[in-house]
Amino acid sequence: MKGTGIRQRLRIAQFATAAAPLALSHRLRAFYVLTKPRVNALIVFCAVIGMFLAVPAGLPDLLTVLAATVGIACVAGAAAAMNCLIEQQIDARMTRTRGRPLPRGDLAPAEVLGFAGVLGGAGLTLLHQAVNPLTMWLTFATFVGYAVIYTVLLKPRTPQNIVIGGASGAMPPVLGWAAVTGEVPPDALLLFLIIFAWTPPHFWALALYRTADYARAGLPMLPVTHGPEYTRLSVLLYSLILFGVSLLPYATRMSGVVYLVAAVGLGARFVHYAWRLHRDYSDALARRTFRFSIAYLAWLFAALLVDHYLPL
Repeated sequence: MKGTGIRQRLRIAQFATAAAPLALSHRLRAFYVLTKPRVNALIVFCAVIGMFLAVPAGLPDLLTVLAATVGIACVAGAAAAMNCLIEQQIDARMTRTRGRPLPRGDLAPAEVLGFAGVLGGAGLTLLHQAVNPLTMWLTFATFVGYAVIYTVLLKPRTPQNIVIGGASGAMPPVLGWAAVTGEVPPDALLLFLIIFAWTPPHFWALALYRTADYARAGLPMLPVTHGPEYTRLSVLLYSLILFGVSLLPYATRMSGVVYLVAAVGLGARFVHYAWRLHRDYSDALARRTFRFSIAYLAWLFAALLVDHYLPL
């Protein structure tokens, strides 16, 4: 009997030892999910493109690129975590977001607040010390714009939340440009304008097939307040605006023929999706439009980079 009891205690100890790393791994993944890694990847990608476009010829200083990339990623992750913290009750009511760490109870609010503070503080410190103060302040302003102005003030109050709040989401190429040059010239603002015009049709495509979710959460998204027909028309109109804005880098001689061909092709495809949404809506089509909008922005900025180094 005594030997049996010892074996049982050994098995319990072995199970606890094996379970501890699993629990730690689960918590680390929860913190990682808080940073919205897929969104963060697109943010960092656009910022890095801005860094390379800021140099007329050759490559930017790679240590600056590395420091700026890590710093911007950290602050963007902190902003995402704060968004999750502020919207934890809303997220719990929405099918799309109820699996996030806070609604699931994987993390406590105090842990998320501490995580966001440490991550954001580290990112801002790195930007100030290893990049330049202008980039640090612009990144801090972007953090405030998303985590406070958009999340707290705009999103629960106005159907134009994504239009006004889109300014913070359009900042990454400006941050990248400022990181390399210490300036924000008109060319950087053109990149800002492209993302600013891209945000409404991108996000409203999502909102169209998630209308019931937003209504249940009590958020005044455009399909909830103005109906699906008005929203589909808005997607089409903003897609046309985006098409025009995307041609400005070529019109101002910031880019060449390579970019022009890509902008026209990608823009025509985006407008085609928006036209189909307007004329023959389905949730499946809205999902495809939303997914394409992400690819659109990535390919458009990639075309800018290719054109920069292979001008025609």
